[in-house]
Amino acid sequence: MCGIAGALNFSKIPLEEVYSLMRHRGPDDKGVFEAKTQGGFLQFFHARLSIQDLSTLARQPMQRGDLCLLFNGEIYNHLQLREGLDFAFQTHSDTETLLGLWTHFGEAFLERLGMLDGMFAFVLYDAKNQKLYFARDRMGKKPLFYYKQESKMVFASELNTICGILKFFKMPLEIEEEAIKFYLESGFFYQDSTPYKQVFAIPNAHYGILNLNTFQLSIKPYFKLESYYQLPKITKEQEALEQCESLLKQSIARRIESSDLEVGAFLSGGIDSSLIVALASQMKPDLRTFTIRFENAAFDESYLAERTAHKFGTKHQSLTISTNLIQDVPKILQAYGRPFFDSSAIPSFYVAKAAKEHLSVVLNGDGADELFGGYRRYVGHLLLPKILLFSALARRLPKPSVKQSLYNYFYRLLQMAGAYKQNLGEYYLRSTTDIFAGFHSFRSETFNIFQREVESMFKGGYSPLAQMLLLDAKNLLLCDLLPKMDIATMAHSLEARSPFLSKELVEFAPTLEDNLKVRGKTTKYLLRKLAQKYLDKKVVQAPKRGFEVPLSAWIEGELKELVLDTLQAPQIAQIFLPKNRIESLCNASYNYPREKRAKMLWSLFALEIWNQKFKEN
Repeated sequence: MCGIAGALNFSKIPLEEVYSLMRHRGPDDKGVFEAKTQGGFLQFFHARLSIQDLSTLARQPMQRGDLCLLFNGEIYNHLQLREGLDFAFQTHSDTETLLGLWTHFGEAFLERLGMLDGMFAFVLYDAKNQKLYFARDRMGKKPLFYYKQESKMVFASELNTICGILKFFKMPLEIEEEAIKFYLESGFFYQDSTPYKQVFAIPNAHYGILNLNTFQLSIKPYFKLESYYQLPKITKEQEALEQCESLLKQSIARRIESSDLEVGAFLSGGIDSSLIVALASQMKPDLRTFTIRFENAAFDESYLAERTAHKFGTKHQSLTISTNLIQDVPKILQAYGRPFFDSSAIPSFYVAKAAKEHLSVVLNGDGADELFGGYRRYVGHLLLPKILLFSALARRLPKPSVKQSLYNYFYRLLQMAGAYKQNLGEYYLRSTTDIFAGFHSFRSETFNIFQREVESMFKGGYSPLAQMLLLDAKNLLLCDLLPKMDIATMAHSLEARSPFLSKELVEFAPTLEDNLKVRGKTTKYLLRKLAQKYLDKKVVQAPKRGFEVPLSAWIEGELKELVLDTLQAPQIAQIFLPKNRIESLCNASYNYPREKRAKMLWSLFALEIWNQKFKEN
């Protein structure tokens, strides 16, 4: 794991200047590569977090002949992929394996990237053919952003690094208002968009080819998750259970064995991370585990995590969030380089900081919900045909005041059913983030593109459950959950590995019959059946929370002054929402449910905090 960056057709920028922007991603070593290209000048920069092959031979950027590779990530099956290659390997690093595969297949390797089990983002320079190649892993665990203006280009693992490099060259970025409008309505930036003009993400499961003679960039997919939902289904429960257990064990083993350093695990108290700890502890005695403790009992799962830790004899640490919240929150949010709505970034930041005091690699449960049907709203979506009959009731019923209540659950189902009739994009947003969904002043061309994607998914012949799983993988997982964990962990030079996102499990889960994922009111049915073999009943039956935070309590308590002071003198939010509307939200003049108001305030607050950093650049 590391940080990567590069600049094309700019004047020379010192290594130390770029390294200072991404040292947190790789404090163990730094490297630079420079080359005169057909049309100008190229620089590669690397910040190394040494985890696999700790020798200096595995340093990056790595050169072999006419090729130079800049790689961020881990390929867990890379040693198996070396078999049969006619290549003189000098290290046992996965970086060199990629060079060996490229030497063997050439550019055709881009269409074979699906053979890799791992997380990755890489840039490859081919001096002979004068091309730059870019690629990201299939689910988008590892980030890769780029700025392009005619023949000039900057690319990096983080948006803040791109901003810093452009600041060095005195090239200010402009705000992309369309992308921010969509952020306010959805809580995330859609697929390859960012809050900056001319800055984009290389999409997950895609590769890019930049011709250094013409400076034309073409981006193409090499993997489509949808195709696996069209395969024949596994219907037998025992067969599915055995396969799932075998593949999960294989995935965990690979993620432990491919580290030359100690591996630990995040343990939230839910079944995903608990299952991983149960299986990992069999492979690695004295496993270290980490969780967050909240004083608010409605959000605290630490007692379940401690129960699991005790059962499997892990070296467990429960962390209570410090009193430095007011000082830390702006720093945490600004690390994302864009407005970041997901408040669980805060506990993720703290638990990563605690873990880094002991190790450099952790396992987590990311991806299980989006592959195996873990969200409670899936139950509601499957009930939609019946709920549609009563959707008009939502306009007559009083708004709920308590989030964790049966009344709130059914009220939201009725609301979503009403949205389903009118606008499928709005229906999806109401069922997931539910911030400013339905605020037509935020409607943008990005929303129209998103709306068409949702419509194609709902009308594409997929089952109702598959529709939501695919949309969540493409939006919630890709645009929120994975970026959240990447930044939160790499801020502390900590690598997070996600066993549920292995190549094999990503291909296996879509082939399961729907009732093996959601059965009646039971979510993640198959994983719960597997969990019964290893975990206590209370853990198996516990409702999903993850590292969810008591946001409304924070905004009304410890963070009240910080949030309200920031929003009472807005610098950017009033571009998108009238100032009197913002003031009414701050004063609780509108009759929004407590949790919804908190989410609205938080999304605007995150926007303002990002803007403070943007203005510095």
